[in-house]
Amino acid sequence: MTESIPRPAIAQWANHQLLSVSTDLPSGCQPECLSPTALAYLGDSVYELYVRLAHLFPPRRIVDYHQQVVAQVRAERQAQYLDCLRAHLTPQEEDIVRRGRNATTRCPARLDPQIYQQASGFETLIGYLYLCDRARLHQLLSLVFSEADESRGMDKA
Repeated sequence: MTESIPRPAIAQWANHQLLSVSTDLPSGCQPECLSPTALAYLGDSVYELYVRLAHLFPPRRIVDYHQQVVAQVRAERQAQYLDCLRAHLTPQEEDIVRRGRNATTRCPARLDPQIYQQASGFETLIGYLYLCDRARLHQLLSLVFSEADESRGMDKA
């Protein structure tokens, strides 16, 4: 039965689950005051949770879940997604990405530093939007996943 649920419907459900969690900040705290590194830290976990929720159906073995999620949350994939989103970002969002990209100081040895910086910018944007504008986060994540679905369709053709 779950095999017949279209992937966009599952992604929409995942978005709803993610967006329904309250993140009321303490009085006087503004997301703009958080460091880009703190926003990326939050964005990393928000994005991974979103991906896990989006891949939850149809039910499968844990190792299969893990492989699908890891493929989506890798720095290389996040950098690709940021490239796909560039044309859709506002100047303020571009600034958040730039701040996140410039805040990275160390990079894993396996990665090109530019890819790591792009992925950090992507995570910073996700963290910022999670705190400030959930509707916009939903819009951008929907674009990311529709782009991913299109590219998978092209690979199969």
